[in-house]
Amino acid sequence: MAKDKHQAFKEDIVLECRNLNHWFGPKRVLFNINLKIIRGEIVSLVGPSGCGKSTLLRAIVGTHPPCEGDVMIKPRDSDTARVVTRPGRDRGIVYQQYTLFPFLTARENVAVGLMLDQTSLPFRLFRFQSWRTMKKKHLDEADALLNTLKLGESVNQYPHEMSGGMRQRVAIAQALIMKPSVLLLDEPFGALDEATREELQKMLLTLYGENTRARNEDRTPPYTILIVTHELNEAIYVGDRVVALSQHWDHKDLGLSGHPGATVVYDCMSPVFRPSEAPDFELFRKQREMLRAVAFEARHITDPNEHVQFWQEYDAREGWAGNL
Repeated sequence: MAKDKHQAFKEDIVLECRNLNHWFGPKRVLFNINLKIIRGEIVSLVGPSGCGKSTLLRAIVGTHPPCEGDVMIKPRDSDTARVVTRPGRDRGIVYQQYTLFPFLTARENVAVGLMLDQTSLPFRLFRFQSWRTMKKKHLDEADALLNTLKLGESVNQYPHEMSGGMRQRVAIAQALIMKPSVLLLDEPFGALDEATREELQKMLLTLYGENTRARNEDRTPPYTILIVTHELNEAIYVGDRVVALSQHWDHKDLGLSGHPGATVVYDCMSPVFRPSEAPDFELFRKQREMLRAVAFEARHITDPNEHVQFWQEYDAREGWAGNL
């Protein structure tokens, strides 16, 4: 990757958390969260139960703004980031419990967001021919996206005719068709069996491949994803970067009374695989063991910044050059 291209990607920060703190009454949940995500990354977020992963996600979505600090988002159509104060279409989110309209087919479920965003009820009632043309365009976009997500043969199926994994793909397509700056996935595969989970992990690797092709062709990577998962193997496998929050860190030098909350204790690149490659989880062993020791064991670490090394790794490799 040429140096100027490396720098251009590095400066395209699509999501940033600045000195983010959150608490509920006397309970401190998040402390001084600083995180920058480059457009086109797939970032895995892990951490012990109760460390504030979902709280951080809600701050990014905009439903629960932080008590202190800011979340900054850069929309696709702007070079300027803005502060998140409420939910917006520049952030899509998919939860473990997906919600699809049971009376709509897969393609109709995916297209419904475009309909609501781009038309009104009077438009659809009184400008029927124009709406008919626009509806076909929306459905064609839905078909193309479902095909990318390996659901091309199921576009006319209803939710009750699809497996759980297929329905979750449709839910992801519902979010992606709105072209969000960032797609947030909150334990999206947690309720699925192992085989289905692996299929959806490979789907994310397919999206990462689309990002890789875009970078190589000097195009804007289309997909930026932040996925919360409790599975460390999954986090390392699907993400090009793993970030860990933890409440197990040494805060005594801060001179605070009581624990200030979870903070970022790990931020490093992870290996990248093609969807056709079988995952060799033995390759993950060293990184998985480090994550467990740093973030999950109830012991204090001397320096919470010791394993926050992503930006040094990024510069050393000139971006993702070592992974492509």
